[in-house]
Amino acid sequence: MERREFIGVAVASLLAGYAPAAIGRIENMEEVYGIIGQMKTAEGKRSEVIAALVEGTKDMPGNIAYLIAEDLEDENSIWITEVWQTKTDHANSLKLPSVQAAIGKAREHIVGFGTRVETKPVLRG
Repeated sequence: MERREFIGVAVASLLAGYAPAAIGRIENMEEVYGIIGQMKTAEGKRSEVIAALVEGTKDMPGNIAYLIAEDLEDENSIWITEVWQTKTDHANSLKLPSVQAAIGKAREHIVGFGTRVETKPVLRG
């Protein structure tokens, strides 16, 4: 199984636990939008980036799931999986003061980005 295929299966498995509660909040399944992306952190700074993101990404309107996972093969990488009511909700989240503060706090420890894919999540109860 290729890494990208594995990531897709892993994300589907993770979201399965969110599905029953999430489905009740979804207004239009046709507009559901997702992103899976790899963020690379400075040596030894992964926990600081995770802490900033966890703190700054609570209570984002339109967010169904926001999962941060440590990469088991690269101690300086994380994977972020996001599921949104709409692509617009995601874009609007980037303007929230709490998200801007999290990005500002984490920015000095982010050295790059790896794979990033936009997805159409399929949630089932």
